[in-house]
Amino acid sequence: MELHIAGNFQQKLRSISKFIGSTPLYPLPSIIEAETISIHAKLEWQQFGGSVKSRPAFNIIKDAVNQGQLRRGKILLDASSGNTAVAYASIGAALGISVAICLPANASLERKQLLAALGAEIIYTSELGSTDEAQEKASELFNRNPERYFYADQYNNDSNWKAHYDHTAEEIWEQTKGQVTHFVTGLGTTGSFSGISKRLKERNPAIRTIALQPDSAMHILEGWKHLETAKTPGIIKHAIIDETIEVDSYEALEMIKRVASKEGLLISPSSAANLVGAEMVAKSAQSGVIVTLFPDNAEKYSDVLKSIYHEQ
Repeated sequence: MELHIAGNFQQKLRSISKFIGSTPLYPLPSIIEAETISIHAKLEWQQFGGSVKSRPAFNIIKDAVNQGQLRRGKILLDASSGNTAVAYASIGAALGISVAICLPANASLERKQLLAALGAEIIYTSELGSTDEAQEKASELFNRNPERYFYADQYNNDSNWKAHYDHTAEEIWEQTKGQVTHFVTGLGTTGSFSGISKRLKERNPAIRTIALQPDSAMHILEGWKHLETAKTPGIIKHAIIDETIEVDSYEALEMIKRVASKEGLLISPSSAANLVGAEMVAKSAQSGVIVTLFPDNAEKYSDVLKSIYHEQ
């Protein structure tokens, strides 16, 4: 019976895998006007699950199924600020896997509605405790009932960064024809930074890898961590960080407006913050091809858009 179930999972996993990754690399000529330097962003919402987190969520589930950790009847449990949760719930619904998410209560309304629509169980934690408290709650639930749950633990699961090492980095390399000189992205679980940076440096050790973080613990960049005041993810690879740049949340909000009017893209605060960081790198570099990620678009952030455009 288990073999039959595993076979069904494998067939469904292969089907879903066709819609994970392979996102376009979008040029942003309006951000920096110079013939010798360019900025490009991966449009990560253009995949099943709707964000960059689809990649690690799928890889975590695939590896857990293949290793026998996630079997019929077990509930996938994890902590998330939102995007990974939605990715888990989307993939879980397609595979018939139940999903439970420990979610900070201040996650956006759109994320809460999406999770409910996808059938995920939401276990709210304090809006003051961030994902650190959500991780503690998930760990507590798993330790109380390990037979009931598969604890995905995205902050410490190597399947997270390996999704980006095996796929996202290779896409960037191919899409830039090996010409990428800088990779810039924010730190959350650190999976995208660690996996992409590690692989790109193996391709070309001269590539500069720049990590971004908020300039204070009190920020509005959902999914990002201010590492000096937060629990450090176990999967972070400090040795491959060439430089760390701090980004002001309000500069990110201004960038949302700028990209909308100049590029026709409605991007999320974290995507805008990545672009702020990429622009800072571009201004200090004399030449190069700078790549960053747009983790998701603005569709889950109506409250942010209202604050920017002063809608009532």
